[in-house]
Amino acid sequence: MTNPLSTRDICNPFDDDKLHEECGVFGIYGHPEAAALAALGLHALQHRGQEAAGIVSHDGRHFHSHKAMGKVGDNFSSEEVIKSLKGEAALGHNRYATTGGTVLRNVQPIFADLANGGLAVAHNGNLTNAATLHRRLVQEGSIFQSTMDTEVIIHLVANSKKTRIVDCMIDAMSKIVGAYSLVAMTGKKLIGMRDPFGVRPLVLGKLENAYILTSETCALDIIGADFIRDVEPGEVVVIDDSGVNSHFPYNNPPRRFCIFEHIYFSRPDSVVEGRSVYDVRKAIGRQLALENPVDADLIIPVPDSGTPAAIGYSTESGIPFDLGIIRNHYVGRTFIEPTDQIRHLGVKLKHNANRALINGKRVILVDDSIVRGTTSTKIVQMVREAGATEVHMRIASPPTTYSCFYGVDTPSRNKLLAARFDLKEMCKFIGADSLNFISIDGLYTAMGEEGRNAAQPQYCDACFTGEYPIELTDHENGAEKELTLLTECY
Repeated sequence: MTNPLSTRDICNPFDDDKLHEECGVFGIYGHPEAAALAALGLHALQHRGQEAAGIVSHDGRHFHSHKAMGKVGDNFSSEEVIKSLKGEAALGHNRYATTGGTVLRNVQPIFADLANGGLAVAHNGNLTNAATLHRRLVQEGSIFQSTMDTEVIIHLVANSKKTRIVDCMIDAMSKIVGAYSLVAMTGKKLIGMRDPFGVRPLVLGKLENAYILTSETCALDIIGADFIRDVEPGEVVVIDDSGVNSHFPYNNPPRRFCIFEHIYFSRPDSVVEGRSVYDVRKAIGRQLALENPVDADLIIPVPDSGTPAAIGYSTESGIPFDLGIIRNHYVGRTFIEPTDQIRHLGVKLKHNANRALINGKRVILVDDSIVRGTTSTKIVQMVREAGATEVHMRIASPPTTYSCFYGVDTPSRNKLLAARFDLKEMCKFIGADSLNFISIDGLYTAMGEEGRNAAQPQYCDACFTGEYPIELTDHENGAEKELTLLTECY
C-alpha cells in the first residue's frame, strides 16, 4: 500500500522520530449519552492517533456520523456536534495512518448499508493481506471509496453468504491475515474482535448498564467506567440488549502481544494485559541500569515517554533524576517554510534544555527508543550546548532494526539507524559519549519473564528480532504499493 510517510513529511517537516501506534477505538452500547462518552474516550486515546477522529452513533432507527481531520478536542467539543450524534450506542476512532493517506475519506469509523442492515467498523492494526484481498475484490466487482484496509473488511462482510451479521463478521475475518483489534456496530449490536495472536490491545468495560469496548483502560477511567477484562486473542465479543456473549471461532496460536505497547504506545496510566504500564516502564529502567551502568551526575528523561524508565534507572543506580529537558506541549503544524535552517531549529519547538540544571554536569539521557536517530542527535547536541560535560544515552528498548507491518508506523528498514550501523557507529552518529540499549532478554526480564523464550517468544518483538509471527502476504507478494492515493495536507 502507499506509504503515508511522504504525506506527513510534506505536511509536517518536524518529524519527532518516534514509532507511532495506528489508532484508538472506543465503542459503547446502552447509554443515553453514548456519543459524549465516546468523545471523552477518544480524548483519553488521543496519543494513539492525532490525524483525524470520527464517531458514528445509532438512535434505534438511524445512524449518525461526524468525522473530521485533526484532534478530538478541535472537532467534538461543541454541544451541536454531540447532539447531532443521537442514540444509546456509539463507535469512535482516532486515526494515525499506516495504510491509506491523510484524507477525510480515510477517516474511520467506516459505514456501509448492507443487505442485513447498516454496519460501522473501526479497527486498530494492519491487515497484512489487505492489498491482495483488495485486488481480488475489485476483480469481482467491488467498488472502493477509500484506500483503508478497513474497507476490505466491509466488502468481505457484504460478500459473505452467512445470514446473521455476527456470522458474516466471523466469516469475513477468517479470510484476514494481520494484527488487529476491531469494533463494529450494527443497529442492535456492538461487536468486538481481536486477532488470534492478540497483537493489538482491546478491553471490555462497564458503566452502569452500558458496556464498552476500547483500546486501553485509560479510556474507561476518564468516564468512570469499570474495567472488566481484556478481550482474549481470537475472541469475538457480542454486546446487545441481552448482555455480553463471547465466541471463539478460530484456532488460536500462542499469544504474541506487541511488546512495544508496554515500552511506548500505551498511556502510562493504563493497565495492559494485566500489568501497569507505568510500573513496567520503571522496571525496564531498573534493568537498563543493571545492564548498562555509567558514572554520571544526573539522569534526564527525553520527555515524555522516557520519564518512567529514567525514574527506574535513577532508583537502581542512585544517580539523581531531574527534568533537564522541558517539552512544549503546544506544538502543532507550522506555517514556516521548512528551509534547512528552520529544520535544524525545529527540535526546539518541542524541547529545550534546562541550562541552569545541566551546565557542568555529566548527564545520562534516557529515552524509550531510537528510530532514525535524527531527534536523538539534536537532543544530544542541545544538551551539550547547555553545558553538559558528558552526555551518555541509555535506551529502554533493544535496537529497532526491522520495520513493523502490524499497525505501527515505521520507516523502511534502510532508514532505521540500528539497521544501518553497529553500536559504536550509532553512538558516533548521535554524538554521545556512550550509547547502550537494554538487551532483549533484559526487556523480557523486566516484563516479569525469565528471559525470552527463543523457541516460542512470549510477545511480538519483530521490530527488534525480525521474527514476524504473522504472515506478511502483501509485503512478500510486492502488493503493498498497488493502491492509488490522492494526498492532501490539512
